Amino acid sequence: MKKEKRKALSIAVVTLLTVALLVTGCSVPMQGQTDAQISESISSASAPNSDYSYRGEQYLEIIEGGERKAAQSPEITLSLKVDTASYTNAKRYIEDEQLPPFDSVRTEELINYFDFDTKLALSDDSPFAIYTELGTSPFDEDKQIAFIRVKTEDIAKEDLPPSNLVFLIDTSGSMDSYDKLPLLQNAFSQLVGTLDKNDRVSIVTYAGSSDIVLEGVDGSKKDRINNAIYDLMAGGSTAGAAGIETAYELASDNFIEGGNNRVILATDGDFNVGISDTDKLKRFISDKRDSGLYLSVIGFGTGNIRDDIMETLATNGNGNYSYIDSQESAKKVLVSELGSNLFTVADDVKANVEFDPEAVRSYRIIGYENRVMDNEDFEDDSKDAGEIGVGSDVIVLFELDIIDDKASPFKVNIRYKDPGDSISQLLSVDADAYEASSKNTNDFGFASSVALFGEILRHPDDATKAQIDKAIELAEDNLGRDADGYKKDYLRLLEELSVLI
Repeated sequence: MKKEKRKALSIAVVTLLTVALLVTGCSVPMQGQTDAQISESISSASAPNSDYSYRGEQYLEIIEGGERKAAQSPEITLSLKVDTASYTNAKRYIEDEQLPPFDSVRTEELINYFDFDTKLALSDDSPFAIYTELGTSPFDEDKQIAFIRVKTEDIAKEDLPPSNLVFLIDTSGSMDSYDKLPLLQNAFSQLVGTLDKNDRVSIVTYAGSSDIVLEGVDGSKKDRINNAIYDLMAGGSTAGAAGIETAYELASDNFIEGGNNRVILATDGDFNVGISDTDKLKRFISDKRDSGLYLSVIGFGTGNIRDDIMETLATNGNGNYSYIDSQESAKKVLVSELGSNLFTVADDVKANVEFDPEAVRSYRIIGYENRVMDNEDFEDDSKDAGEIGVGSDVIVLFELDIIDDKASPFKVNIRYKDPGDSISQLLSVDADAYEASSKNTNDFGFASSVALFGEILRHPDDATKAQIDKAIELAEDNLGRDADGYKKDYLRLLEELSVLI
């Protein structure tokens, strides 16, 4: 009965989406677009009915690419970055005993939510270590998974550069909920606890108009900053554009050379006033990224999340997108993973993976659908791509149909810019020849479990109990180190999901 209801809902949603696409001509924003294309993308994402609405929440459409023949398409180029909003959002739905909307499930964000264990040595004169591994696919035992891990160095907080942070906080009436402004206040207070006298904090609020609450305050003045945060009250309509312009002005006025200069937008995403100017807003944010100012977006709450806008703004503001639903997730995003979320070590990071047609018959990428770029963009330094922070793990998975297991099946090329540079650098690694193994690393096994989890959430009507059991088995057998308990909590989530499928 559950499947019939979900199928009916899916058909209704697809019908609505099809009508919306015909009416609005909406497009999915991709990395590497021109400013004109960027403007068009956000106008579409912001227009009424541009994407389907689920419980008042809106998400960008995800179009899966399917299999590619290596002989016809021997390479693929991606923009690399670490966002994790999709995992926390999916977790929230499952804990509410509901399946998340299928277009809210970005499988790469599910996988990249977790840390991986194997210690890797950085490549010479590069911020990255690149590791590859091959093993049996959890989707098809006759195929293999190519596991690609791009890792940056972990750096202690005291060794990180100083921060110039502008908290751009939505205090509109829609934020008046226990899981919005109060949780936001707790989250930012945790972040303030990590700051010191070398850091600067400004606070801008927006609700009908933008107000400057603090400007360039010494990070060691924690009581003053926290009092300002906890004095905030929700009320009024939303005018996101004015607030963002003010926030960028403060970020520019307090700019720290060689530091981390960043606007952190915290909102439920309900841009319900001034939305007609969102195309201008997107161009504005795209221009600011060239001046060394980054934008991170943190979503809060339920019921009116504009995930489509928040994802798009973070993508074009050289930042990342996280979702916070609890004090625990606040600690993960703003304390435990402060470096990876707020301190950039590489700009415009692109991965180009070349497959050998004599070794690989076909391949398909797991996730990253909205981050695929044209292959000619890989060497074009004018094309924007993702940013990667301190201590980040970026995992990319491909499912391969191997022809010759004696040959090296693929090569990984990474292009990146040092922060502030305009010329990219190249790093290349050949994958080892495939050898059947009864035991892959814990990293490989756990990532395979989460990839299967993503597949189940994206196609729940095709999911089986055997798939759930397989995901649970892979996770249990490959937990590895789990100091913060995130992997064990994922196991609990799988058990809850098994009741819904």
